[in-house]
Amino acid sequence: MARTMEPVAKKIFKGVLVAELLGVFGAYFLFNKMNTSQDFRQTMSKKFPFILEGKLKFGEMNSNEEASFPKGSQEFLQIGVCE
Repeated sequence: MARTMEPVAKKIFKGVLVAELLGVFGAYFLFNKMNTSQDFRQTMSKKFPFILEGKLKFGEMNSNEEASFPKGSQEFLQIGVCE
């Protein structure tokens, strides 16, 4: 009985592994794009404000104050786009 479950368990493990890798690469792409493109960051702040807030809070927790805010985000805070 245990031998018949092994192929199913391997398929599930591979599926979970692929999903995890896609999530990691997707998060990296999103983080990198938000760090380098002010237009993309502004679009994200309008459509999905919780993502930008989470990114900024993550940056605050993991780096010094200068590096926590990407280029241009100070203007967003000043005009009230992400409070």
